[in-house]
Amino acid sequence: MPAAERRITAADIVPDATFATQRKARRAALMPVKRLRRVALGPWCTVYFESFETMLFQVQEMLLIEKGGEAQRADELAAYNPMIPQGGELTATVMFEIDDPLRRERALAGLGGVEAHFYLEVDGERARAAPEGDIERSREDGKTSAVHFLHFPLTPAQAAAFRRPGVSVQLGCDDPRYAHIAVLSEASRAELAKDL
Repeated sequence: MPAAERRITAADIVPDATFATQRKARRAALMPVKRLRRVALGPWCTVYFESFETMLFQVQEMLLIEKGGEAQRADELAAYNPMIPQGGELTATVMFEIDDPLRRERALAGLGGVEAHFYLEVDGERARAAPEGDIERSREDGKTSAVHFLHFPLTPAQAAAFRRPGVSVQLGCDDPRYAHIAVLSEASRAELAKDL
């Protein structure tokens, strides 16, 4: 299936009983890939670049844990399919991870709108992220959510550059309240290039 049409369908889902027996092995096989797709950005933010495989595992997990059957499956597919990259983009789950509840509350209270400030810089050219349009993640009082879902659309030239071994790729946030940059390792760049 072409990357631009990649979606999880009912045919991709195994029964809960089957997944329960495969779960440990599937998680172990996915962990090295997920490590390459995880980028720490500053002290509190972790960006998890998603793929068909990470979203399929998440759907299977939700179905197994919540036991919602057929009725739940449609909801899970509607929630997670938009986060599968569609060829000319990368997608990511962004998490502000602060263990202390009081510190987390204070930090998130001052970061409203931060989701509009993420970008990828590919060989010196920026590609700004677009938040997933499911719900508003920042409130009018200035507080933001701890979790955001982003799309990083790339031009054909940026995608071609991203696929080139050795190219410089940086992930950044240019919000002055949380201004940080992380350089992607070559292994991470190569893994994410598979989505393009």
